[in-house]
Amino acid sequence: MHAPVRAARPGTRRQAGYTLAELVMVCTILVILAGIALPVAKFARKRAKESELRGYLREMRYAIDEFKRYSDAGLIPVDLDTDGYPSELEVLVEGVELVGQVDSHARFLRRIPIDPMTGEAEWGLRSYQDDWDSGSWGGENVYDVYSLSDGVGLNKIPYREW
Repeated sequence: MHAPVRAARPGTRRQAGYTLAELVMVCTILVILAGIALPVAKFARKRAKESELRGYLREMRYAIDEFKRYSDAGLIPVDLDTDGYPSELEVLVEGVELVGQVDSHARFLRRIPIDPMTGEAEWGLRSYQDDWDSGSWGGENVYDVYSLSDGVGLNKIPYREW
């Protein structure tokens, strides 16, 4: 019924474990996998920061456009020499009183986001009167925002030009 149990031969011992060659192979494979994973993780982190930057730029530009739409519709008072754009970026956070409505306040941003590339809540600004590629702000109004980072994106375009 049962198979007979064989006794080990005297003088021979069978030991369980790995040979040196097997350990070297496993270590080699782990080094190769780590070498592949590190650059992928580095680019994934940079790609995530770039995505965050695009989202913040889109959010602030949308807020500026909404402010302009409100001023063109006559819903908010327009300061002289601003052409209907906010005079500063902080105006979008602080908000403005709506014309003809009692205790009605319009805010366009909850906060000024932190630039993920520089780690600061400072952005480059352009006025409506400035050139499209101007690196300095004329100070009349806020028509556009851009990152102050000197870095270059994965798409080979500097962050300042996004």
